[in-house]
Amino acid sequence: MKTIAIYHHKGGVGKTTVAVNLAAALSNQGKKVLLIDLDAQANTTYATGLIKFPFEKDDLKERNVSHLLYPDGEINLLIPDIVRKSKGFNQPEVDVIPSHITLIERQRKIAVFKTSRNRLARKLELVKDIYEVVIIDTPLSQGLYALVSLTAADYLIIPSDFKPFSNQGLVSVKNFINTEINEYRENIGKQPIIIMGVLPSKISSNNKYLKYTFPKHRDVIAEVYQLPLMDNIITERSVLSHCINKTVAIGNLPVPDPKSIFEFAKYDSSASQSAFEFESLALEVRRKLEIH
Repeated sequence: MKTIAIYHHKGGVGKTTVAVNLAAALSNQGKKVLLIDLDAQANTTYATGLIKFPFEKDDLKERNVSHLLYPDGEINLLIPDIVRKSKGFNQPEVDVIPSHITLIERQRKIAVFKTSRNRLARKLELVKDIYEVVIIDTPLSQGLYALVSLTAADYLIIPSDFKPFSNQGLVSVKNFINTEINEYRENIGKQPIIIMGVLPSKISSNNKYLKYTFPKHRDVIAEVYQLPLMDNIITERSVLSHCINKTVAIGNLPVPDPKSIFEFAKYDSSASQSAFEFESLALEVRRKLEIH
């Protein structure tokens, strides 16, 4: 089992889009995937069809990722107790550990326990024979949930749109990994996290930009920030937002009906290029993880 964190301090770089569609792509390629949402905004949980309230009962509050980190009373919940199948998101559906807005208020309680920081890593060990790939969608901060995510992960993918603030953020991401994360991992007997690469994400599809400007932006990542780059890119296309924000009418009310880019492409040909990009990304990830 290989665990990948999708992480960047900068918002708006397509972190959740990458996490959910990479999980869908790997699942489509026959891999057994677990997708974990460790962001209190619960965007991954929403994108995989698990948030439909107020149209359905909120049954996530009592069973979500926070319960893996902080036991309620004497009940120590494990991953099989929390995991759910995505709903209408992809065929085949993906196993998801959902998040919830209550992660914010529970953080203080969880932080009291020193063991909470590597509790997710320990519980993932118990399912290492069930899943081939675990993908963790992380929060933007350097707080507890980011620490938990990056302690549990073996590999890191950093999505970036290559814009100035995203690039500046790469410095702090790199420092965070090289000092606090890897130092803690060494203390608990884990190898340093492997930076699989910076993934060009939400990149303009303009041909002139891709031919003349984009190569220079790529060179900056390698030469100035000294970070490895993923071979594939995810271009910015409105369809990537449309598939996550898709709704279906129930009476007069729009009910969330999010889809993976692959499901969306089945009835909207404008999604085919994005689906191809994520399929290619999944193949690259499998090659680098040596998963056949």
